[in-house]
Amino acid sequence: MTPEDEQDSPAERKMRFMYQLRSRGVTDPRVLNSMELIDRGLFVRGQFADRAYEDTPLPIPCGQTISQPSVVGLMTQALNPGPRDTVLEVGTGSGYQAAVLSGLCRRVYTVDRHRRLVQEAEAIFAEMGFSNITAQIADGSRGLPDQAPFDRILVTAAAEDPPGSLLAQLKIGGIMVVPVGQSDAVQTLIRVTRSETGFDYDELRQVRFVPLVEGLGQT
Repeated sequence: MTPEDEQDSPAERKMRFMYQLRSRGVTDPRVLNSMELIDRGLFVRGQFADRAYEDTPLPIPCGQTISQPSVVGLMTQALNPGPRDTVLEVGTGSGYQAAVLSGLCRRVYTVDRHRRLVQEAEAIFAEMGFSNITAQIADGSRGLPDQAPFDRILVTAAAEDPPGSLLAQLKIGGIMVVPVGQSDAVQTLIRVTRSETGFDYDELRQVRFVPLVEGLGQT
């Protein structure tokens, strides 16, 4: 946090935070409203807590990251969740993305391979009174077949290709947003729309995410 930030009131920090989102292309009023209501500071703890309102990814436990706020906004905007939709998020991480989604759809299922991350996110969801988020410890690459099909699927880790198991859990007319590419190279954010005849793919922008790993974590 800069000396200037330290002198800012919470209202001024939020105003700067929202300005950053708009200046980087987050323009959907519903997405902006949800991100204004969700305090990112609740999801960033420890030595990086004072950087919670910067537009930058930050480390969280288990070798993972909390995504850059503008990327969260752009991915949510591309997903275009509706108020009656059921959404699957693969990669709970800090829980921030699921919290943003919670105000935009009927139900969010979020999964992560790391038990610690799921438990810590659940505690924040309970503290904030979210009743439409279900967090589970699971192999995200396999999705949640028992709850499928989903109106929307958001993947917050990079796969080499859009995972077939997740594509199969997408409803006709549904949308999946997923970063695709090798973990040590440039990745591309892809929006996949399922139609009656197959899948349509749109490349959105370059991004960098941790890799999508099969199996459960050790923590």
